[in-house]
Amino acid sequence: MSKLKIAVQKSGRLNEDSMKLLKDIGISIDNGKDQLKASANNFPLEVFYLRNGDIPQYLKDGVVDAAIIGENVLIEKGGDISIVEKLGFSTCKVSIAVPKSAKYSSIKDLEGKRIATSYPNTVNQFLEKNNVNAQLHIINGSVEIAPNIGLADAIVDIVSSGSTLFKNGLKEVEVLLKSEAILAVSPLISSENQQTLNKLQFRLQSVLRGRQSKYVLLNVPNDKLETIVSILPGMNSPTILPLAKEGWSSLHSVINKNDFWEVIDELKQNGAEGILVCPIENMVL
Repeated sequence: MSKLKIAVQKSGRLNEDSMKLLKDIGISIDNGKDQLKASANNFPLEVFYLRNGDIPQYLKDGVVDAAIIGENVLIEKGGDISIVEKLGFSTCKVSIAVPKSAKYSSIKDLEGKRIATSYPNTVNQFLEKNNVNAQLHIINGSVEIAPNIGLADAIVDIVSSGSTLFKNGLKEVEVLLKSEAILAVSPLISSENQQTLNKLQFRLQSVLRGRQSKYVLLNVPNDKLETIVSILPGMNSPTILPLAKEGWSSLHSVINKNDFWEVIDELKQNGAEGILVCPIENMVL
């Protein structure tokens, strides 16, 4: 049976989060130290550990069938490769930053300026869109130092917390794009491996839905049921079970974690008691 070949970053946080995700969807991989390739024990899958910047080319050439990669890297080096799933981790921005002392009011202030970056394609597309002409200095490595040594007037680089910009006397002034880890697929994937990828994606979606949700159980007086049910979104409708205590019911439902505290506050204000909250490992719809 053919094995689905999937690339992940060789090391770093994206590697750790990618391998955890594969583990969470029930795929067991024995990846010893310094291995460049490893097979799953319980799924037709091979993992290739590659440099992040090389992965788009491997996808284009069909050397790997799919990859977990930063969206920013794929946009920069593999714009024609399809994204089949956004994975919700390793979030960052690709941003323009200038020295704190520099005056900046709009993108037009970069007209004729020098910009240091590791993302020339992304920057050029952004500049063309805004009708700005600037000189690019392509740097692989510590881009933040460029303004301090007189190499550039601005930089374009990944921004996560912003602490690196702060340490180098820079301020973020424009966001070119927001990025997260994504699952990308090769245009040359075989039909057999596409079927395996579909099974992998089904598992991913179940785990990702679970990560975004909380399971809640609460006790409600029966005269408040209609109000409480209108507050709870649920997957279809809340489950309602009678309690031994007369005049009370237990409700079971699912809440999106981004709305969690607001919904809980509203439930309490409308008579809900004994609210229990549980994590969800998988949510299969």
